[in-house]
Amino acid sequence: MRKKLIGRRDFMKSSLAGFGGLFFLPQVDMKQELRVVESKGKEKKFVYRTLGKTGIKLPVINMGVMNTDNPNLVRVALDSGMVMLDTAQTYQRGQNEGMIGEVLKGRPRDSFVLATKARLPNDQKTGIYTEEATEEAFLKKVDVSLKNLGLDYIDIYYHHNVWKKESALYEPILNALEKVKKAGKARFVGITTHMNEPEVIQAAIDSKFYDVILTSYNFEQKHDAEIREAMARAAHAGIGIVGMKAIRGGSRRIPTLKNPAAALKWVLQDPNVHTLVPGFTTFEQMSVDLAVAEDPTLTDLEKKDLEKVASASGLYCQGCRQCLGQCPEHLPIPDLMRAYMYTYDYRNLTHAQDLLLSLNLPNRVCEDCTLCQVKCSIGFDVPGKIKDIVRLRDVPTEFFV
Repeated sequence: MRKKLIGRRDFMKSSLAGFGGLFFLPQVDMKQELRVVESKGKEKKFVYRTLGKTGIKLPVINMGVMNTDNPNLVRVALDSGMVMLDTAQTYQRGQNEGMIGEVLKGRPRDSFVLATKARLPNDQKTGIYTEEATEEAFLKKVDVSLKNLGLDYIDIYYHHNVWKKESALYEPILNALEKVKKAGKARFVGITTHMNEPEVIQAAIDSKFYDVILTSYNFEQKHDAEIREAMARAAHAGIGIVGMKAIRGGSRRIPTLKNPAAALKWVLQDPNVHTLVPGFTTFEQMSVDLAVAEDPTLTDLEKKDLEKVASASGLYCQGCRQCLGQCPEHLPIPDLMRAYMYTYDYRNLTHAQDLLLSLNLPNRVCEDCTLCQVKCSIGFDVPGKIKDIVRLRDVPTEFFV
């Protein structure tokens, strides 16, 4: 737990720079330590923080595995000093957990931390669970994950992709997770959120149940101050905080952001973020992330790089959901924008198509309105992006292999 937390007044005193109100937090006391790790025969010092009341000590950079099917990349990440691997049962149509399981064979169980996640059917418009979302269904998913990974237990099992308070407190899933912990199938349980993060984080605090929160958090979010305040309250309650979507939603291809490490460091300037799980897919990207683990200090030049691109909408939907009330067809626009990001940013066509097919969209999408009534808060060409991305529904799956 932090010795010094940042409250609302401190946030408002933070220097406000760049376009769109980019925060740079003042220097605060960090409860962290340097640990010597051996990487390719060389010794390096990584910055470690403690994941809340779990007591798990982790380097500030670990690996999100969603977008890679390269086992050698995962092996080298672990051999280079990363400790936690973050995956999910649905990643790469269920193949990701199995690939990681092969990598972990023969490794000492205490040498890595494995986090995975699952979700149940919900109403895409409201975020509320349907009748099919039962305790038994969630328990089955946990058993599938254990089998895929070849493990006796999982370190952190997440209640995945929640954006409503009611879903965060959904009793059947809480009951299932409680049974999972008691049975020793998971050491700790958590919750993940990609939008409406402050509400979900507060619900996790109020539940007095979750051990860990995995939340999107990056320099481009217009509501980053609210997320930051919610994370501070969660950290004060002893909940571990893991950050994702740190590089503008995952992009490594934005030419104006010359140094992606700056985006990672911007998140890590917050002492209440205990670790990040960026989704690198190349050895070059991994090297950038490992360098941040050695020194997460945000330099003046990196601050300037972030300021230059802070107002650009890029490919990252803010998840404000203002568009939902504007669309007469009630399309799940934030989810469609997320599928667009998966396609053109992550280059993960399989995950994008799976998301599209789960939305139960009508056969004709954005074809009957002569003038779109949706005005995106960050200037997205909503109908243009939707018309582009829905084409992916009809692409044969074998084209993605």
